[in-house]
Amino acid sequence: MARQNPNIVITGTPGVGKTTHAEQLAQATGFNHISINQIVKDEGFHEGRDEETGSWIVDEDRLLDYLEALPLHSAGGYILDWHACDVFPERWIDLVIVLRCDSTLLYDRLTARGYKDKKLEENMDSEIMQVLLDEARESYKEEIVVELRSESNEDVEGNLERIERWVEQWRRDKGEGGA
Repeated sequence: MARQNPNIVITGTPGVGKTTHAEQLAQATGFNHISINQIVKDEGFHEGRDEETGSWIVDEDRLLDYLEALPLHSAGGYILDWHACDVFPERWIDLVIVLRCDSTLLYDRLTARGYKDKKLEENMDSEIMQVLLDEARESYKEEIVVELRSESNEDVEGNLERIERWVEQWRRDKGEGGA
């Protein structure tokens, strides 16, 4: 049976607004928001923290086993919120949103979060070199990867409207036998 709702990945460098977008989109659509960082922490799908950056060392196999048990691939209606997207099987995902942000604004956001120097440098380099956008484009079909700016409340509102229109179009297309 085909999914009734699409699955969406919202990805980007830490600090670009992934969780803000995911929470508001979940509220607007009724989809399930899954914060991968929270699951990794709560379920212990990690091997501790990296000493230099303070980031979790994620056990991707255990994480994927957990996600595989959800009706993600059968029912749809999930928003996966994480800084990486290439770990998710292509068959699960219908839309990949890569949020981008001006590097000066991002620096201020990450500094306010108290990021360690090494983690701050890695994330700034990642954004400037568009690492996550390239990762998304290499991992999924070009037509499902969308790059959006996330620098202001107006950006968030506009992005959410655009994604909601996309969801409605996806449903219409699938309802017409376009699975």
